[in-house]
Amino acid sequence: MTALKTPLQGGCACGAVRYEVTQAPYHRTLCHCTICRRSSGAPCVAWFSVHLDGLRIVKGAARTYRSSPGAVRSFCDACGTPLTFQGDGLPEIDVTVCSLDAPEQVPPDDQTFTRSRLKWMETAHRLPGHATVRDP
Repeated sequence: MTALKTPLQGGCACGAVRYEVTQAPYHRTLCHCTICRRSSGAPCVAWFSVHLDGLRIVKGAARTYRSSPGAVRSFCDACGTPLTFQGDGLPEIDVTVCSLDAPEQVPPDDQTFTRSRLKWMETAHRLPGHATVRDP
């Protein structure tokens, strides 16, 4: 794999919150836990971690909420885009891969909480594909 160039830029869907990642991401994973699914409305969430000083908000401010005992998540208060996850007292923060401007740059290395993975996700790659919206 080629070295990742930093900084990486990203933000929410509406542009109210923008951030910059200045360190190489690690713990790149697809999380299948129930809390990630509920918080995102998606079947799984792609995350990467950086040390706290490796993430800098450059525009706006994210809103936080305690999603579970010992953890806080952040999101854009205007459009709802999930942005980060942080365990209490940890020196790192997890960032949603798909909030990056170029999410293809940070592919996952593994999957976590597979015990919670939706059964249909195991075969989703076999579903018919459509380049755009499905024809009626």
